[in-house]
Amino acid sequence: MVRGAVFPAPPEPPLARARGAAAVPDVDEALTAHVLAGLDVVEGRLRDAVRHTDRLADATSRHLVEAGGKRVRPMLTLLASHLGDPDAPGVVPAAVVVELVHLASLYHDDVMDDAPLRRGAPAAQAKWGNDVAILTGDLLFARASRLVADLGPDAVRQQAETFERLCLGQMHETVGPRPDEDPVAHHLQVLSDKTGSLIALAGRFGAQLSGAGPEVVEVMRLYGERVGVAFQLADDVLDLSRSLEDAVAATGKAAGTDLREGVPTLPVLLARRASAAGSDEAAALVELLDADLSSDEALARAVDALAASPYAAAAQETARDWSASAVEALEVLPEGPVREALESFARSTTERDR
Repeated sequence: MVRGAVFPAPPEPPLARARGAAAVPDVDEALTAHVLAGLDVVEGRLRDAVRHTDRLADATSRHLVEAGGKRVRPMLTLLASHLGDPDAPGVVPAAVVVELVHLASLYHDDVMDDAPLRRGAPAAQAKWGNDVAILTGDLLFARASRLVADLGPDAVRQQAETFERLCLGQMHETVGPRPDEDPVAHHLQVLSDKTGSLIALAGRFGAQLSGAGPEVVEVMRLYGERVGVAFQLADDVLDLSRSLEDAVAATGKAAGTDLREGVPTLPVLLARRASAAGSDEAAALVELLDADLSSDEALARAVDALAASPYAAAAQETARDWSASAVEALEVLPEGPVREALESFARSTTERDR
């Protein structure tokens, strides 16, 4: 049941409706209004959380917050809180924490990827250099830790465990699979660690800090993990069909940059698996993918061939399987607008066009 909103009316224009913000599943008017109002509060608290008296730290910390973003993680925290008391005092701070951790990880990711842009704006490392970008990410992790300390030892432990998984996922992606390890299984584990773990924390925090029972908290953990993997799998397929402008705005990289840099995605891994199994069609595609892609024309040919291949379609179907598994995790929840909204969000992760 959706409880009465205690958040102030959204300002005009609403902060949470910034460029790129994720849509709240619109299955119930009262639920949607409450989550949107909460997102506006989160946005204001987020800007307060990154504010520094030091002028350089203030500018670098505000950089990505002001560039916008989907705010998927705080939205999920607020939505999950309706499984308990959505007005419980820890819910909004928890939503701020998960977004701070996400933003901090982006500063580090952009250094590792040498990304020139993030969300349509110059990446921090391109503007201030690698050292400042890394330290800014560290500052945001520190701010998140200060906030989560007020939420109790369980929340601190869960955030630490998630941070550990984020680091391991990045490390394993950088090093790649062991010789005796299945590259597809390795890739899915990387996605679980790098993306799924933090979305799982968002859902878990929302349920837990709203006072929902342990079974509901575990449901939201499973749901968030699976939604996170589905989201990233779908994003890698979507990247093959994005326009240059949309790709840069979403990821800071042109469409096909992962191909050019040899970063593994599921469509590529499936093509390589089929080639190794003896498929002539897959072998021809892999030869194209492994060719010199330094020119935009060569890259475009490789992107188009991969997008039209059965391996892109298979990767999209895998994303839908993970989405369906997330919906399946919700079956123990009572029927109603919250469960319906969570189901809608899970399905939307694989059917979006941006």
